[in-house]
Order: sequence, then structure tokens, then C-alpha cells
Amino acid sequence: MKKNKKNGWIFISIEGAPFERGQQHGELLKEEINLILKNLKNLTYLNTGKQWDFFVKAAKKIFVYRMNKEFLDEIKGIAKGAGLPWEDILTWNGYEELTDYWWPQVKLKQYAAGDFIEKDHCSAFLAVGSATKDGKIVMAHNSWADFESGQFNNIIIDIKPEKGHRILMQTMPGFIDSMTDFFVTDAGLMGTEVTLGGFSKYNAEEDPEFYRARKAMQYADDLDDFVKYMKKKNSGGYANAWLVADVNKNEIMKFELGLKHYSVRKKKDGYFIGFNAPEDPAIRHLECAHTGFADIRRHQGARRVRLTQLMEQYHGKLTTTNAKKILADHYDVFLKKNNPCSRTVDGHYELDDRKYLSLPGRPLPFQPRGTVDGKVIDSAMAEKMSFSARFGNSSGMPFDARKFLKNNIQWDHLEGYLHDRPARPWTEFSI
Repeated sequence: MKKNKKNGWIFISIEGAPFERGQQHGELLKEEINLILKNLKNLTYLNTGKQWDFFVKAAKKIFVYRMNKEFLDEIKGIAKGAGLPWEDILTWNGYEELTDYWWPQVKLKQYAAGDFIEKDHCSAFLAVGSATKDGKIVMAHNSWADFESGQFNNIIIDIKPEKGHRILMQTMPGFIDSMTDFFVTDAGLMGTEVTLGGFSKYNAEEDPEFYRARKAMQYADDLDDFVKYMKKKNSGGYANAWLVADVNKNEIMKFELGLKHYSVRKKKDGYFIGFNAPEDPAIRHLECAHTGFADIRRHQGARRVRLTQLMEQYHGKLTTTNAKKILADHYDVFLKKNNPCSRTVDGHYELDDRKYLSLPGRPLPFQPRGTVDGKVIDSAMAEKMSFSARFGNSSGMPFDARKFLKNNIQWDHLEGYLHDRPARPWTEFSI
């Protein structure tokens, strides 16, 4: 059990049986977990009109009987170490699913006031064969989030469980899965995901995503196993396009998982990109709305174009060094110029007046939201279970909370909840 802080990241290492490793997690990140829960109890009401306890009751009703003893014990261990009720940690693990998938359906039934909830997070790519410099695998990802929550995406955790595979992953304090999701395991699997924007389906009678994702990371031996764990009893919560690679087979996969529909594609030569819109027509047309798939005014369509351009520009030259350049890219294909905004690979809603397009429930002008990190990994790094990460912003652009709120007083209800994120260097982490 250990904890180190470096360049904005907090690295912890835990091991053992479920409750014990959970308790180590809670003790090491007690300060950070308690701060998040304190913030959430206020922000939840501001963002939904419902108190935190409403979602705690829902989490107990929806999640507890769907989970096995191993991961419930780990959650209870985290709560013990952090000195909090275990129900709060369970709710935090399922917060994305509760607020963005379950709650909109309940709200529509109870109040006849459904929302088109923003669910779009992240830019990513995965490449192999002729697309990379050495023919091996290169993977890259950055997280897009509201700053009041995304500023806590700075945890890197090494988990050596009593059973299953060892995991190195980015996460948030108190989580049993990655959520962002960026991970590598000692089975030779590395993976990440981007959410499917506009996704509207959910089945509360099936297993939550955070539980299925953690099982897949810890117990999958290969790509087919990963798909099996994610598909089994799928709730549709936190619907993603998963980019997963098998270092042992030098093979990459894009796995789009909706609720009733899914698609799996594998390659040993080429690339996949992630841009928050589903490529699978069934998911896009039958389970989503307003995906922005071909609309370059929207961030999905714009990044679909730009990431394709960058994959071709760096074809045969892709390395982790060039992957970092791609994640930091600020070219706006709609305005055809460098312009950090919501449409660029390194997203900046906080700089965007959003005058070209506005949809109900979408991010507002100058919303404190966008890219809060960057991560890259290749086959050589995966074999030693390591990856390189930058916290704050993929390009290193700093965020000054006081200055932002002074210039954008419409967001003054977030005063005290937004933290500065200065420019920081890339840093390598390893088990």
C-alpha cells in the first residue's frame, strides 16, 4: 500500500482480498473522497433538483442485488477506509449511470419533463500494423468532463487483486472501475472508451456499467472475454465505444455497446477512432438521437473528421510522441483554423461561445467543461504495465478558476467548486 503525488496526479497501489484492498484505497484517498462527497451533496441538487439521498436510495434499490460479493466488499472497504457510509460510495460509483441514464427516464415518467442529457466524453484512437512506426499498438485518450467533477480524474491506481489480473488504470477517488476508462492489465489487454452521445436507452433490471467494466478488466483474458463480460446483463448504462487491444496477438478492437444493439470489429492493421458518435447504424438510429455523426458544427462530427485527418497525416509514423501531439490538436475543421473550442480534439467549451449550434440540454456558451487530461500507451509500455499521462489539459493550457468566474459570472454558482489546473508535464506511471 502506497501513495505518491506527482505533477497533479495521485498514484496509489493496493492489493489483496476485496475488503482489504478497498480499505487501503479508502485510507489512502480519504481526503479526496470526502471532498468529492461533500461537493456532490450540493452539486447534485443544483444540477438535478433532487437531493443526494434520493440517488442513494436509488443506488441501493438498483445496484446492490445486481452485484457480487467481491465488488460490494471492495466498495464497503473503501467506505470503511474513508470513514463514510458504504451506500455513499456505491452511489458515487454509479453516479454517471444514475444521473445521466436512469434519472432522465424517471423524470419523464414522473414529471413529464424529459431532458436530452449531455453524455459525451473523450477523444481517443487505437492503431496497429502499417499505421504505427514499429507495427505494434499505440493507444491515446483524453477525458472530457465538467470541470467541477473532471478535476478529480487525477487518480492512477495499481490494483493487485487476490484473484484475477493485475490492473493499472486512471480513475477517480472512491471508484472500483476506471470510468474514464484507461487501463492496462497483466493479461496483455489495454483499453479505453468514449461515450455514445445522444444515447437514450436504459434497463435498471440489468447490471450497472461500472460493475461490468471492472469485472472485464480484472477477469478478461482476451478481447472476446472482454466483450463477453461487458455484454452479459448489460443495462445500457454509460453506453460506450470501447477501444481495446491485445498486445499478445497485436490486435485491436472497436466494440460499440448500446442496449439491444452492439458491434465488434477487429484489426491487425489500421486504426480506430473514438469521437462520441456511434458508427454502428443500428445504435445510431434506433438507440440514439442528435448524435452529431456528420455535423461538423458539433464536436462529434468535427472530431470524426479531424481525427481521421490526423490518423492519415501520421500514418506509418504513429508513436506515443505523435499521439501526444494528436491529443493536443486545436484545429477546428468547421472554421478551418486553429481555434481551441468544443470542436477540437483537445476540447475547450470554456472558450466557446457556442454561437454556431445550440440544442436543448447541450453545453452552454463558455461552460467550464472540456479536456482535463491526456494518456498514451504503446505495446512496449503495456508489457511492463505502464503508461504516460498529463493532468490538467492535453495541450498543457492552464485553467484559472478565479479568472474564469470573473469573466463568466453566469457560472458563479460554481464558485468554490472549481479548482485551478496549471500547465503540467507528461509523466510516466508504472506498477
